[in-house]
Amino acid sequence: MHPRVLEVTERLIARSRATRQAYLALIRDAASDGPQRGKLQCANFAHGVAGCGADDKHSLRMMNAANVAIVSSYNDMLSAHQPYEVFPEQIKRALREIGSVGQFAGGTPAMCDGVTQGEAGMELSLPSREVIALSTAVALSHNMFDAALMLGICDKIVPGLMMGALRFGHLPTLFVPGGPMVSGISNKQKADVRQRYAEGKASREELLESEMKSYHSPGTCTFYGTANTNQLLMEVMGLHLPGASFVNPNTPLRDALTHEAAQQVTRLTKQSGNFMPIGEIVDERVLVNSIVALHATGGSTNHTLHMPAIAQAAGIQLTWQDMADLSEVVPTLSHVYPNGKADINHFQAAGGMSFLIRELLEAGLLHEDVNTVAGRGLRRYTQEPFLDNGKLVWRDGPIESLDENILRPVARAFSPEGGLRVMEGNLGRGVMKVSAVAPEHQIVEAPAVVFQDQQDLADAFKAGLLEKDFVAVMRFQGPRSNGMPELHKMTPFLGVLQDRGFKVALVTDGRMSGASGKIPAAIHVSPEAQVGGALARVVDGDIIRVDGVKGTLELKVDAAEFAAREPAKGLLGNNVGTGRELFAFMRMAFSSAEQGASAFTSALETLK
Repeated sequence: MHPRVLEVTERLIARSRATRQAYLALIRDAASDGPQRGKLQCANFAHGVAGCGADDKHSLRMMNAANVAIVSSYNDMLSAHQPYEVFPEQIKRALREIGSVGQFAGGTPAMCDGVTQGEAGMELSLPSREVIALSTAVALSHNMFDAALMLGICDKIVPGLMMGALRFGHLPTLFVPGGPMVSGISNKQKADVRQRYAEGKASREELLESEMKSYHSPGTCTFYGTANTNQLLMEVMGLHLPGASFVNPNTPLRDALTHEAAQQVTRLTKQSGNFMPIGEIVDERVLVNSIVALHATGGSTNHTLHMPAIAQAAGIQLTWQDMADLSEVVPTLSHVYPNGKADINHFQAAGGMSFLIRELLEAGLLHEDVNTVAGRGLRRYTQEPFLDNGKLVWRDGPIESLDENILRPVARAFSPEGGLRVMEGNLGRGVMKVSAVAPEHQIVEAPAVVFQDQQDLADAFKAGLLEKDFVAVMRFQGPRSNGMPELHKMTPFLGVLQDRGFKVALVTDGRMSGASGKIPAAIHVSPEAQVGGALARVVDGDIIRVDGVKGTLELKVDAAEFAAREPAKGLLGNNVGTGRELFAFMRMAFSSAEQGASAFTSALETLK
């Protein structure tokens, strides 16, 4: 094992010892008495099976049958979740084949950041993760189940499902992906049209045509944003079947993997004699593996929020510094848009997960001796699935990349490091993803131009007021202010200015996520402006240095003068409408970005 990986793992174990032991005691106590439905009173049990058919009722009375909860984020507006419409029946049929039962335990909401981008609804996006965790807990609360299957893909959905499932960590749980849509127009073409539209050189009709050719069919969006990062991390964490992440929807192989997932989760139940609940799988080593894979692939910065929140749900105290220290030694092995030109289907064709995991294992960057839903050891995930005369089989994945423009071995990595920086200085503490930022753009020192709304920046651009070097300070965008929306509405405008030769950067207490691109952006800055962070006292013209090489975020203003300034106030009335007022209680409870921007952090403190 690489010494840095061991070092980070060991300190994570030491830091988390008390909370992890309390968590394990909690879930082991919950698992101690066998199938929970066997302890229910007769009336309770009758309510739980009243909607089942006669055969399923009979099976559920037998404690040797497994009852599997199906929790799904299906809706038919989101392309990634539309394929889940048919999964519950497929799963139930697969379970009946082996004498078990599947019950649709509950649905979770699933919203799309792509639809709400730049709109008021985006302010519900991160809070929706907490709602999904709560919905998952409600679905599993009936104590009728021996195992669970989680059906979810996109941005906040998988982290929310994970957080909810881990609080029922005594249940064997397997995540069931739906797969990416087939490739449309190239990501470069899409980005070019967006940028030309921002400059007024492309019509709205051209823009709409381009977008619809890019996002065009069922499945996840094909760029390497948060949704596909979720899938990659679930597989590296051993919560998917090997090779399941990036098989397209509505194909025979996808259906076969869904069938096998249903049956495999029953093999992990107490009845099977091979009990392996999710809380025993997701440990410190597995979390380190997930961060290594995140860095090796240039994954979404949203996971600097999600992974600490997921870790907390399992009693583990993961920090940004842990993540940044791993980034220094993990090489970048893939270039998928926005870090390259290829999409996730090209990544899959070039060698995909089996090649990536093999390379990282051979380099001593992943813990091999971990629990997974496919059995003990991560080496199993160097295999990929195929159909052999209609039967699902696994065989060794490729030992060489089929396209080194997309996926490379460690020996010829794109970069010797992963590209995540912890940014620290007198403006606060945040993160920057530099893997998609050209070296010549990673350091910007320029006067601040302060904004409190994305539209204000767009208006300033269109008025010609931003034709200069500057650092855009977009504040009051943190979790306690407005729910921490993504801020991609600014990206085309800042990209145009950078292409025109100006030095531009972004500093914000908001998020940019998996589509973070070529602009140097210090994001998730904490403390946020809403709670008195330094960003609230920045004024136009202040000189700011954003150094993505050294990881520094400095305001070059006399300290006494700066401290004497009155903090700005956030926008009034921006938390009302489009349902935002319903989430006021949650915004008040959010932890800092480094603690996962979670409303549950204080509740989980009781584990200490």
